[in-house]
Amino acid sequence: MNEDKKIEQSLKLFIVLSRAHRAINDEVNQNIINFELNPTDFAVLELLYHKGDQPLQHIGSKILLASGSITYVVDKLEKKGLLERKACQEDRRVTFAHITEQGRKLIEEIFPPHQHAIHQIMEILTEDEKESAIELLKKIGKNIPAKL
Repeated sequence: MNEDKKIEQSLKLFIVLSRAHRAINDEVNQNIINFELNPTDFAVLELLYHKGDQPLQHIGSKILLASGSITYVVDKLEKKGLLERKACQEDRRVTFAHITEQGRKLIEEIFPPHQHAIHQIMEILTEDEKESAIELLKKIGKNIPAKL
């Protein structure tokens, strides 16, 4: 295959991947929005529910959110009573986000249908196709230099 065809194929893969990502997110996020949360709010609550208390400065990198936005999101979730800030006993410079009982109940209500929606979308693929897709996408992600 000549270089122009290779470039064209790479662009096509990028477009197909981008459209699939957008379609999946649109579908899955609709369920989250029905609970009066945006996808970022949900991501923070889901992280705290599954991984426990997290230092505020680490949340952004774990849910792919700019660190400057974390304070805003945490403030909103705190006002709703879904999480609270907790000071670190060992290092006063560190503050943890902690999911409240109200937040835990909400995520326990939201997560099963969220999980089911994702499964229904992915069910079109066989188990082997899912494994192949996972490995191929990891290969792409791990091969991207920090700065191009």
